[in-house]
Amino acid sequence: MWNDFVQMFSYPFMVRALIVGILVSLCAAALGVTLVLKRYSMIGDGLSHVGFGALAVAAAFQVAPLYLAVLVVFVAALILLRISENGKLKGDAAIALFSTGALALGVMIVSMTKGMNADLNNYMFGSILAMSEEDVRLSVFLSVAVLLLYGLFYHKIFAVTFDETFARATGVKVELYRTVLAFLIAITVVLGMRMMGTLLISSLIIFPALTAMRVCKNFKGVIICSLVLAAISFTLGLAMSYMLATPTGASIVVVDMVLFLGFSLLGAGKS
Repeated sequence: MWNDFVQMFSYPFMVRALIVGILVSLCAAALGVTLVLKRYSMIGDGLSHVGFGALAVAAAFQVAPLYLAVLVVFVAALILLRISENGKLKGDAAIALFSTGALALGVMIVSMTKGMNADLNNYMFGSILAMSEEDVRLSVFLSVAVLLLYGLFYHKIFAVTFDETFARATGVKVELYRTVLAFLIAITVVLGMRMMGTLLISSLIIFPALTAMRVCKNFKGVIICSLVLAAISFTLGLAMSYMLATPTGASIVVVDMVLFLGFSLLGAGKS
């Protein structure tokens, strides 16, 4: 088994997949802690469907898909993060509306346009092993940018995560940092769609954070633990996919589930 693991990285496309996958997983894990604590765990799922609709529109009108998807998902993320201030429409209901509406639009456009099923299926189910060198360079650049921005605004994001009212009272520009958070989420979701697919991207956001919370009790500890878990689960999931010839995204989720169960038992034993 160890020989197979080592041999796996003798292929350039596997090395590219590992680099991009770990970076995107780290972005999703860091942002996932904030989203889980703000009770927006399913925002990744909703935004991935919005991204799929945007990609379908971009393909139909021959527009640069990545840039349009990031823009549309950014606007949707900003709206969803603000929606909690509106008592008439709760966050989960808004996510459901965005998710189903955008997915339906994307499916309609795909069904009416010839020659675009293959590319969009890659975004629906993920195809990280088929990424080109240009895709890898862009994904690495954007992922590093997300991590650097998250680190730069870490304390402000921490304040906005736990109590927006108190943060505003202490002089924090809540709207500005909410916008920054929406931008980081948009980039991460669009990049993650290429790796995990529309159907499984939310797992990158939810699992590491929830797993880390089983044993860690402070924000910084949860962040660090979730980052480590994200890197481990992606690496093991990629190896499982290679050795068992299973879909990469599904393999990563299976590893995430095992880690979650293990940490849940560990956390229960400590309590």
